[in-house]
Amino acid sequence: MKTILLVFILALTTACSSTKEITNAQNQADFTLAFGSCNKASLPNLLWDDVLNAKPDVWVWGGDIIYADTEDMGKLKAMYASQDAVPGYKSFRTAIPVIGTWDDHDYGVNDGGVEFKAKKESQVEFLDFMKVPANSPRRMQEGVYNVHDYNTPKGSIKVIVLDTRYFRTALTPDTETKKRNKPNKYGEGTVLGSKQWKWLTSQLKNSNADFNIIVSSIQVLSNEHGFECWGNFPHEVDKLKTTIADSNAKGVLILSGDRHISEFSRTEVENLNYPLIDFTSSGLTHAYNRFQGESNPFREGKVVSTESFGLLQFNFEKNNVTLKMVGDNGKVLGSLHQSY
Repeated sequence: MKTILLVFILALTTACSSTKEITNAQNQADFTLAFGSCNKASLPNLLWDDVLNAKPDVWVWGGDIIYADTEDMGKLKAMYASQDAVPGYKSFRTAIPVIGTWDDHDYGVNDGGVEFKAKKESQVEFLDFMKVPANSPRRMQEGVYNVHDYNTPKGSIKVIVLDTRYFRTALTPDTETKKRNKPNKYGEGTVLGSKQWKWLTSQLKNSNADFNIIVSSIQVLSNEHGFECWGNFPHEVDKLKTTIADSNAKGVLILSGDRHISEFSRTEVENLNYPLIDFTSSGLTHAYNRFQGESNPFREGKVVSTESFGLLQFNFEKNNVTLKMVGDNGKVLGSLHQSY
């Protein structure tokens, strides 16, 4: 009986410590952003109460909100409706603003890109799920990319949401190794397409925000695993780095998903006076629990392969951000601090 009681006390202490850690950071944070990806309504949605307890100012979907993989819009609509009806998410959705992007499984086809025939129809269903008004200019736009500006008395944040599906050209299958894909020849293909590239460049160049958050459904920095990533288009990675550096935008951070693992990647970029971080958070309801390792030359810290969401806590006065991977019961599974 004493052993059982001791285990209970230790578990309770750990949970309380994690909650206290988040709460202490909240007291110092001027703005809090939470995000995540890879979610199924049919699986236990265990994290929405933890997200709510973190008191974010906004929730950002990083893609794979549902797993539809279909051209049947009736099925797609029904799956979005199922997610909307999840009790934890339903109450969360009424309390916290929700923005975000799609990835391949809610787009409609695994690893899908520009060739997907039902992308226009799928975009309608996505925007409906995101509660975008019927008269919004986004209803007339090709692709779900968008920008959201958040102004506070102490500072401002710009969230730039990319669409890495609608315009993304073909991948190159790897027929020589066990990896799924290999990089295209340098200069061949695109992730964003010319119009979205022009838009992104303008958003960064004209930004006065203290922090600029770029949301990409697929990883930008980690590039050796063979799955989908910006590394399949190495010239696009270079273009993004140059675009960020040339823009002089302050505090640019990248958020990504897709991989069913969570990790921090960080690198130095020429002519950029701070490191570029790619924070991958995935998945919300199912993670790669059998993960045994993969190469990532940019990784900081350890890979988290259990269900989690990402949390960013910004301090404008100190010009820094604390990034956390948070699991069930508010347990902090990994963290990274960056000053700008």
